[in-house]
Amino acid sequence: MEKARILIVDDEARIREMIREYISSEGYEIDEAENGIEALEIFQQREYTLIILDVMMPRMDGWSVCREIRKTSQVPVIMLTARGEEYDKLFGFELGVDDYLVKPFSPKELLARMKAIIRRSLPLQEDGSKGIKYKYEGLEIDPNARNVYVHGELISLTPKEYELLNFFVQNRNRVFSREQLLNAVWGYDFIGEDRTVDTHVKMLRESLGEYRRFIVTVWGTGYKFEVEGRK
Repeated sequence: MEKARILIVDDEARIREMIREYISSEGYEIDEAENGIEALEIFQQREYTLIILDVMMPRMDGWSVCREIRKTSQVPVIMLTARGEEYDKLFGFELGVDDYLVKPFSPKELLARMKAIIRRSLPLQEDGSKGIKYKYEGLEIDPNARNVYVHGELISLTPKEYELLNFFVQNRNRVFSREQLLNAVWGYDFIGEDRTVDTHVKMLRESLGEYRRFIVTVWGTGYKFEVEGRK
């Protein structure tokens, strides 16, 4: 198996160096870019396992870079930013960002999140090898293609929205706390970011339209995907 290749994009050399030194011991192949334009040029030349992307950069900011990447690729993206407002996180998640770290951050935490995302992305890519499809009224999930349809029309989900829906479907009618969902879908232990789960549930519900009712809030506990039948 080829080594995971990581692209680090940040205009601050000290940040790139800190990340590179900390994660290089894990055996990752690492490339760097100091601005958005350079990042896209490098990205077009190679396949990456994960991208670490700063928001505020000269020439092209991280939002714009992520938007361009999502036109052709679902490679996992972790955003780095000095801003931690909920609006910024929501905007990033809607662009298809997989995770979000606010500066200053712990390189140990970044590495843990990287490993979790990489680990979770592999089985999800193999998810549909059995050819199983799930259908609940007018909602259909095709794990093989990672596609979701409402009344036969393909709907657009971010990678994390799909992973959350896929987890719900695989564990339908079971109640999960926010901590459990964060651990299962994001792949790392709960660290006080229940808003991340709530934000993605809100986005997923909006994407599902009338079938938002399948995602039930269990007050004081968390959420469940409530449907009748097996599939």
